[in-house]
Amino acid sequence: MNEDMNIETIELNIKEAERMADLARSVKRLRSNRDFKKIIMEGYFENEPVRLVMLKSDPQFQSEERQQALLKEMDGIGSLRNYLQTILTMGNMAEKEIADSEQELELMRAEEAEGDA
Repeated sequence: MNEDMNIETIELNIKEAERMADLARSVKRLRSNRDFKKIIMEGYFENEPVRLVMLKSDPQFQSEERQQALLKEMDGIGSLRNYLQTILTMGNMAEKEIADSEQELELMRAEEAEGDA
């Protein structure tokens, strides 16, 4: 029974890892999409931070409220970029976990088959 429980746990872990790996594949597809590259990768991650930094020195944006708003926008850019990178990193780890878990399952099932023989 304990071995069955381990097999079931490993299978559940594989399903969760597959979900994370699928998210990473989605991000990779997005990053290769021409419109996503243009709007997000270039526009939001490259051009928008430059624009915001330039506004920080603009005389019309020197009030504390406007400076804080600019910082929040910059933080938002970093946060989205970090979110996407985290998905990719976790997806890479999930791919390895899937391979390791599937190998472990094969060994457990082989041992179980030997025990039944």
